[in-house]
Amino acid sequence: MSILGAIIVPHPPLIIPTVGRGREREVQATIDVYRTAAKQVAAWKPEVLIITSPHQIMYADYFHISPGKSASGGMSAFGAAQTKLRVEYDAPLRREIIRCGEAVGIQAGTLGQRDPYLDHGTFGPLYFLREAGVDCPILRIGLSGFSPLDHYRLGQCIAQAVNALGRRAVFVASGNLSHKLRDDGPYGFAPEGPEFDRQITEAMAAGDFLRFLTMDPALCEQAA
Repeated sequence: MSILGAIIVPHPPLIIPTVGRGREREVQATIDVYRTAAKQVAAWKPEVLIITSPHQIMYADYFHISPGKSASGGMSAFGAAQTKLRVEYDAPLRREIIRCGEAVGIQAGTLGQRDPYLDHGTFGPLYFLREAGVDCPILRIGLSGFSPLDHYRLGQCIAQAVNALGRRAVFVASGNLSHKLRDDGPYGFAPEGPEFDRQITEAMAAGDFLRFLTMDPALCEQAA
């Protein structure tokens, strides 16, 4: 088979009701669209979810792929210890991605794990996907300090590995946009914040994903 599709989703813990405790209604539009995306993934009937998260272990010169057979995680760090889940990892697909990466000089593997617990960037999408009935093995991959082009090349390796093993796969890109949108926010405001969000949103709406590889690095840095 192949990669059936992909979703790009945010991961603020607030949107999980047991964390938000009512405040999640302030971002109900985000929750509604999240559930729409989750229903689309369910309709694709994936055999594996490939999830990238900026809160997964990140190295400057290495793509970390979570090792082992399974992992668990929850929202205890956000005051909701009762909200938790467990996942199984697709070990054969992980091995094939690493093999494909080695063949083209991409440094990726399972070395250097610090915490096997699911990060909240992974947990958020899984929460809504489980709610929609999607319960299949996953792979959890961190970002790196490599160039945008090298991240694209890793994506090509992932697609090649999925095809080689005949998996029905969905790619889940978990990540918030700018962190500098409000003066009263934890990171403050910068004019580059809303400009970055505008450019990224336009690129997603147009399906112009090449723009992700050609964004102005200074704009990205200032927008946090």
